[in-house]
Amino acid sequence: MKLYGSGNTPNPRKVKIVLAEKAVAYEMVEMNLREGEHKTPEFIQINPLGRVPVLEKDDGGFLTEAIAICRYLEALHPDPNLFGGNAHDLGVIEMHHSQIENDFWFQVRSSWKHSPVLAKMGYQVAPDARVISDANVNAYYEKLNKDLGDKEYLAVSRFTIADIILLVSLDFAIHYCGLKPDESLKNLWRWHCLISSRESVEEIS
Repeated sequence: MKLYGSGNTPNPRKVKIVLAEKAVAYEMVEMNLREGEHKTPEFIQINPLGRVPVLEKDDGGFLTEAIAICRYLEALHPDPNLFGGNAHDLGVIEMHHSQIENDFWFQVRSSWKHSPVLAKMGYQVAPDARVISDANVNAYYEKLNKDLGDKEYLAVSRFTIADIILLVSLDFAIHYCGLKPDESLKNLWRWHCLISSRESVEEIS
């Protein structure tokens, strides 16, 4: 298999952590997004939407969209299980995944899209929108800190795709949006330290 991506950009990073967790061998094809390699006619033939990640399967077919690729890998390599092995776990993991994507990552993306970094690159930004999304991100940190309580993992009693999605989203917020959780949020930082120390995460960082 080949994985088309760019460094540790969020969506390819999710797939790379899953591949590492499942010890799946693959070839990494690095794309230079700043130079528009994902918009070339050659790449558009692979993914007409012109974005990464893309997984080239062993049969020569292609899959796009990070979670779709992760679900494919889960079906192909079911151990360790990351999406849930019974009805309860499936529901709880998907619930947390959906909440992170809709309530947290959406706000992080808004803060990025209206950031001074993109303004300097010539993109049109709305600083007032950034103020609102920043506040929403910080409010979600408070929620996460409360939800984690004394739990080791976010969704169930083991590492799952929900932890991967949250880690990738949180790290992007910290490193690219300057939205670092307050040090008083001990549960959130404890969780972040635990997940960041996993071999699958460390080896691609």
